[in-house]
Amino acid sequence: MPEPVRCEWAAGGSPEMLAYHDEEWGVPSHDDRHLFELLTLEGAQAGLSWSTILGKREGYRQAFAGFDPAAVARFGPKDVERLLANAGIVRNRLKVESTIENARRVLEVQEERGSLDAYLWGFVDGEPIVNAWRSLAELPAETPLSKAVSKDLKKRGFRFVGPTIVYAFMQAVGMVDDHTVDCFRRAAPTRAS
Repeated sequence: MPEPVRCEWAAGGSPEMLAYHDEEWGVPSHDDRHLFELLTLEGAQAGLSWSTILGKREGYRQAFAGFDPAAVARFGPKDVERLLANAGIVRNRLKVESTIENARRVLEVQEERGSLDAYLWGFVDGEPIVNAWRSLAELPAETPLSKAVSKDLKKRGFRFVGPTIVYAFMQAVGMVDDHTVDCFRRAAPTRAS
């Protein structure tokens, strides 16, 4: 059986990359832990490749309490030092500290809006934006919407949430479906969390 046609960025990738593309990327996610996880991972990717981050994903899950925002929000200076010695994650002080700070901001958003999901998906009225790109070259790095979301996140004290990181996050959690028109996954989510 021939391989299905995939988005250019995933074609010929590792089994991990193919699974991420085929089963997760662009699938609407409404689980606060998963949203916090992907916000963290997209921020961690800054300056690195996505394959590097996927390779460290399990390390991140272990290091950051399964992305339980309440648990991560309680991390202190000793935890930061412990994390900076953990080869299973990107050992960058600013990125580690931002994950802890962002967990605290997630709790504030949950208190104010009921859930991180309600807050984030409110930017797209609860429905994914489905684009019709023909090639990877057409995909934008950021959009007016990702700039607006980034601005609001920053106003709330979130870190590592520039418009490019936010757009990648929006793609990852299915707020935006940017599978190219020839991709077998286009507008066909397999699961929603």
